[in-house]
Amino acid sequence: MKQLIPGLLFAALWASASVATKFGVQSVHPLILATVRFFIAGSGMLLFAYGVQRAKNAWPTRTEFGQLAIFALLNTTIYLGAFVLALKQVSAGIGSLSTATNPLFIALLSALWLRKMPSLNQISGLLLGLLGVGVATYPLLQNSYATVEGLLILLGGMISVSAATVYYARITWRLPNLVINGWQVLLGGILILPFTLLSVVLNPADFSTAHYDERFWLSVFWLIVPVSVAALQLWFYLVRQDAIQASLWLFLCPIFGFAYSYFLMGEPITLYTLVGTGLVIGGLWLGRR
Repeated sequence: MKQLIPGLLFAALWASASVATKFGVQSVHPLILATVRFFIAGSGMLLFAYGVQRAKNAWPTRTEFGQLAIFALLNTTIYLGAFVLALKQVSAGIGSLSTATNPLFIALLSALWLRKMPSLNQISGLLLGLLGVGVATYPLLQNSYATVEGLLILLGGMISVSAATVYYARITWRLPNLVINGWQVLLGGILILPFTLLSVVLNPADFSTAHYDERFWLSVFWLIVPVSVAALQLWFYLVRQDAIQASLWLFLCPIFGFAYSYFLMGEPITLYTLVGTGLVIGGLWLGRR
């Protein structure tokens, strides 16, 4: 139970990012969506931590700023920047599917960086979970629109966030979770800003057609509060318990993603979805033994 409720809630919130992002990029360029999200979310969390909670001894040292910058580059700038760019070319369903690749990368990087080899049960659970995700998403992959460029961007983002997870787990953090989260999101926004400005210069037409409408701001709100704040706080908690076991909860993200796609985008839930869900739950059970 120590990880059950946080794990389920994390998966439900994290999975919603694909649909929310898909709505947002219909109004503005993906990098605008990412930059606005990062600056508002990061600033808001830091204002709350320092202004409302008045966290003591929570200002990062020079070394900690360096650690936060590396974490922000991997976890926010590269991963989330790649994610919003890819969803301009890839369906929300495939975006949810991409989260299932994280556990294998995390397990492999953990073996290399943390010298913590995954057990046979964990490896079997990871493979069974991937099989379940593959079965559940088979009809979606048959009918979804995607480009090679979009899929490669997604792959790069998945590798980056997996590296960020292992990097986070190998450091003994002194700072509170909210402060870490706030700084890494804000620093991620600062690091992505030059790429956003460069895109404006190179492709002004893409930005002149931006619409800062209700759909855009609702997308920004959802990506900030439930995803950037709530889901990441839960993720940090799970990773501190065990980085490899935490990664198993990512298997549920595509399953939640199918439900959101069904209710919000009219994508069907098939027998493949039900069978895949069973395999995913079996993989979670086996991996957590």
